[in-house]
Amino acid sequence: MKINFSKYQGTGNDFIIIDNRQNQVQLTTKQISFLCDRRFGIGADGLMFLQKSEQYDFEMKYYNADGNESSMCGNGGRCIVQFAYSIGIEKTNYTFLAIDGVHDAVKLTNNIIRLKMNDVLNIDKREDKSFVLNTGSPHYVIAVNNLDNYAVVDEGKKIRYHQEFKAKGINVNFVQRINDNTLQVRTYERGVEDETLSCGTGVTAAALAFAKNTQEHQEILVKTLGGNLTVAFNKANNSFNNIWLSGDASFVFSGEIIL
Repeated sequence: MKINFSKYQGTGNDFIIIDNRQNQVQLTTKQISFLCDRRFGIGADGLMFLQKSEQYDFEMKYYNADGNESSMCGNGGRCIVQFAYSIGIEKTNYTFLAIDGVHDAVKLTNNIIRLKMNDVLNIDKREDKSFVLNTGSPHYVIAVNNLDNYAVVDEGKKIRYHQEFKAKGINVNFVQRINDNTLQVRTYERGVEDETLSCGTGVTAAALAFAKNTQEHQEILVKTLGGNLTVAFNKANNSFNNIWLSGDASFVFSGEIIL
């Protein structure tokens, strides 16, 4: 089977994207895992199908690098909008369907894509000063010092495989506040089982968890290993709406591979 694909990245979070509007490509978990393998396959943090939708511009189907279908991916959502534009769905404002529901997106200049995330109605703040919340995917967020030298993989793995989270897994975000409006974030992602250069839903989770208490509308700059993202939102008590994740989403290369 010959598969045509494109590779995109959003602040270093990279994805294989396949135009599957004709529903001709069916892949097994093992095949997706192979394609995402950085030594034997194409190499990526995840794989996405752009599917035809009768109601929306398209449907996004997302799979982690381990080959399993996963929850929402923020950077993936931004990249698939850029891909949609490249294959002829040329718009400024998009509406597409993902596993966690309907998302709006806006294509701006210079490869910047703004993606509207689902409302977050509650954040679980814990006694150890960590936070657990769902921004389309489940996230654990905790502040640390000296993030540049932090053992993200070792410490992230301990939390991801902790008895409380082991069954379904959780993404783990380590955060260092730079100032009131700027955070630095590093993320251990389940399904990849490693640190990624950026995680869109993780960046969103960190921004909401560390939002200021006294300001309704906020915009946070988040620095990741792969680049900068911004998260804008409205806050009311412990709930958040009108959440927008913005940043670069760029084409890397395209090709074909035989399975």
